[in-house]
Amino acid sequence: MLNFVLCDDNKIILDRLSKVLESLFIKHNLDAEVSFTSIDPLSTLEYVKSNTVTAIFLDIDLKSNISGLDLASKIREIDNKVYIIFTSAHLEYILIAYKYKTFDFIPKPITSERLEETIIRIINDIKDYKIKTKFIRLSNRNTIINQDSVKYIKKDGMKLVFYTDTRKYETYSSFAKISNELPPNFIRCHKSYIANVDKITDIDTNNNLVFFDSKNNSSCYIGPKYKNKLMEVFNYDGNNTNNLDSIDHTK
Repeated sequence: MLNFVLCDDNKIILDRLSKVLESLFIKHNLDAEVSFTSIDPLSTLEYVKSNTVTAIFLDIDLKSNISGLDLASKIREIDNKVYIIFTSAHLEYILIAYKYKTFDFIPKPITSERLEETIIRIINDIKDYKIKTKFIRLSNRNTIINQDSVKYIKKDGMKLVFYTDTRKYETYSSFAKISNELPPNFIRCHKSYIANVDKITDIDTNNNLVFFDSKNNSSCYIGPKYKNKLMEVFNYDGNNTNNLDSIDHTK
């Protein structure tokens, strides 16, 4: 599921923007929702830290000591993939706004037609990104791995170890770099592990483990810092051991 976040100091604008977005999701048959809205930049930042967010719409003048530009800067420190869209009547900030890898700048007052253009661009960009990033090229060898075959990636000292359906591959590369290059179905679940959520079959919260096959022979750890974000992906129900066979992994 695609999760959208809205932050604006005007509650009326927040409510209207949320309703228009939800109607556009229905119109375009998108598996998406407005998962969080707030007039407070700090609560918005905390939500982004602990949840998987696809796109965030930010007002620039938030009537706070933290502006939308400040908030975008802090968000970029923790998430390099989220789509940032500024909404503001202050057109003089357009050039500055794009400093934060901004996807779009929508002038206020916002029209539903202009908003729809942005949503369509986001969806097309996600589709293009999935096509372009279908394969991973290892940096120290002429080896290309199909992303669909990767269960999880482990940081082992200076090396990265890719565990796939058939074997493991080792390469020397930056963990942070590979994290930013992978598509949204790869989630950081531990300081030393990235999991492909499409491959997860079970979650054991007693032992903080995720499993990648029905016999539970392939697994990696869940770190406390990353647990909420991983659980949110599966709408986790709180059981100690969760079988994920019935979960729609496209969400």
